[in-house]
Amino acid sequence: MALRHFGVAAAFALTVGMTASPALAVTEIQWWHAMTGANNDVIVKLANDFNTSQSDFKVVPTYKGNYADTMNAGIAAFRAGNAPHIMQVFEVGTATMMAATGAVKPVYKLMAEAGEKFDPKIYLPAITGYYSTSKGEMLSFPFNSSSTVMWVNLDELKKANVAIPKTWPETFEAAKKLKAAGHDTCGFSGSWVTWVNLEQLSAWHNVPLASKANGLDGFDTKLEFNGPLQVKHLENLVELQKTKVYDYAGRTNTGEGRFTSGECPIYLTSSAFFGNVKAQAKFNFTAVPMPYYPEAKGAPQNSIIGGASLWVMGGKPADEYKGVAKFLTFLSDTDRQVYIHKASGYLPITKAAYEKAKAEGFYKDQPYLETPLLELTNKEPTENSRGLRLGNMVQLRDVWSEEIEQALAGKKTAKQALDAAVERGNTMLRQFEKTAVK
Repeated sequence: MALRHFGVAAAFALTVGMTASPALAVTEIQWWHAMTGANNDVIVKLANDFNTSQSDFKVVPTYKGNYADTMNAGIAAFRAGNAPHIMQVFEVGTATMMAATGAVKPVYKLMAEAGEKFDPKIYLPAITGYYSTSKGEMLSFPFNSSSTVMWVNLDELKKANVAIPKTWPETFEAAKKLKAAGHDTCGFSGSWVTWVNLEQLSAWHNVPLASKANGLDGFDTKLEFNGPLQVKHLENLVELQKTKVYDYAGRTNTGEGRFTSGECPIYLTSSAFFGNVKAQAKFNFTAVPMPYYPEAKGAPQNSIIGGASLWVMGGKPADEYKGVAKFLTFLSDTDRQVYIHKASGYLPITKAAYEKAKAEGFYKDQPYLETPLLELTNKEPTENSRGLRLGNMVQLRDVWSEEIEQALAGKKTAKQALDAAVERGNTMLRQFEKTAVK
């Protein structure tokens, strides 16, 4: 409702501003999104700033629910012939959007046809790789990107005389000492169990999650995350779960309060957790890179992103697409990217914006906001770390989580659980492949 009020106010202000030249028509650009709270305020400001920067187009942002709700609403609207121009879609919806026949207009084509200056090389490759073809053609426009980091309660580590861990073995030992020092229910934990312990783990150690560059090079991909590294990691979690040195906190981010409350002094989750940590934590904190297994060759590699991108929907007139293209150019402005980064905690998507934030000394007082950028740019992305593109990803994650939970409960070995997750997942991928655009 608050967003609608903002939208009405913006529309009224624009109408008043145009009364002197009523003959001019303004083309509306509908933008459906999933942002709430302070991030919704950022969305509204971006739209209003664009609207006041020119007089030909008006971006109208509309909140459509969470990520899944927004994507489903957009696809349904396209089928009904009234899709928005721009839709914010979470990263795991990429394959689904690609497979929606005729529903999207690739960003690289949009910008070329609209005559907007557009160079994919100005964007951070670890971000754009997720949303691009193997030829580097950007399909959607990166917007709010994050990555997995390890949040640390500095006060509790200091009390227990524990150094900030860098490797997984060090993390396990630190968690044991923290548990002995009074954290009886949780030495360490994390959210988004499959994102952290399968998807990011695999990329960070440069091992495949799936064939065909984790699906980026074709929908005929096969899951491969039941290898030695992933099995060993799950075995470690299963063993530590028995004594609460590690304690499972759920499939999504509902357990993040266990960190801000002080219960879990080490917690792996998204860098986008920053806003809540800053507002709620009553202790000194920081965010450091994900741990790695030192015996893994080449580790750490680079992390992959979370968050969402902006998809341009198909079937719109050329003059309306011109407005969409101008808005994407507007969002790419260096100063604007720095603003988005500072206001939301999400990552800047261009190299220039990152360099400007560094030059301004932004990370001196808040080094934890640079951590995900250092992870994403740690090394040039490989076939195993460019990202992933798997159909029915939301449902796949549920299946993977089910099997991990079976292992943590002692009902299956780690190998049995991951073998089953791969087998069940591959069946789902073949079903998706039948309906996907080839």
